[in-house]
Amino acid sequence: MGSVGAKEVPVLLSPEGLRIDGRKLDELRPLSIRAGALHQADGSAAVEWGANKVLAAVYGPREVHPRHLQQNHKAVIQCRYNMAAFSVDERKRPGLDRRSQEISKVIGEAFESVVFVEEYPRTSIDIYIEVLQANAGTRCAGVVAASVALADAGIPMADLLPAVAVGKVGGAIALDLKKEEDNFGEADLPMALVPQSGRLVLLQMEGHLTEPELAQALDLGVKGCREIYEQMKRALRERYAVGPTAGASS
Repeated sequence: MGSVGAKEVPVLLSPEGLRIDGRKLDELRPLSIRAGALHQADGSAAVEWGANKVLAAVYGPREVHPRHLQQNHKAVIQCRYNMAAFSVDERKRPGLDRRSQEISKVIGEAFESVVFVEEYPRTSIDIYIEVLQANAGTRCAGVVAASVALADAGIPMADLLPAVAVGKVGGAIALDLKKEEDNFGEADLPMALVPQSGRLVLLQMEGHLTEPELAQALDLGVKGCREIYEQMKRALRERYAVGPTAGASS
């Protein structure tokens, strides 16, 4: 272990090129996706991704609240991303903080670019994302859960929307950062894309990357998103393999 001031900094990359949890630089954490996790929602999904546990529920299209947000030519997508007060080790005040509001806005805008909102004018499609346990990459897990939930609700979209974070760890570009890598790494780059076209609809960055590093990170992120995309499709196939209620009874 190294140290910076009073903080203990873990060794993020071994001499053999393995990460703190034994993964290679291009490996995802274990990912489990279940469509139809909630009975009352029009569509829902549960995602366990590494130590992250995230639920998403979709309601609509339905009447817009508040009414002044109604759009005559398209549906309004309203997204609420929230981290439960017990989801992290540190003390967190209940309710939406500034970070949650910002992530809610970013995720909502990402889905506006893939949902066929023109088909449902003067309505609202409401997405609720609840992070029950957090270990870095929660916004990406939220996008994945919400995308599967939208498909489960029968909302027409251009495609599912996989998402993943890429970062710089110990001087190397790494896929799907966990908490220690996010805290002590040099950069974090969450992204989401439309797999069929490769169009990026969400891209943010904290930290610093050179131009070649950014190109490498984007290539690695696309690879990760395509792996996640296959698991998202598999979750929906399993949900509807034996009828519309399959997978919703537990």
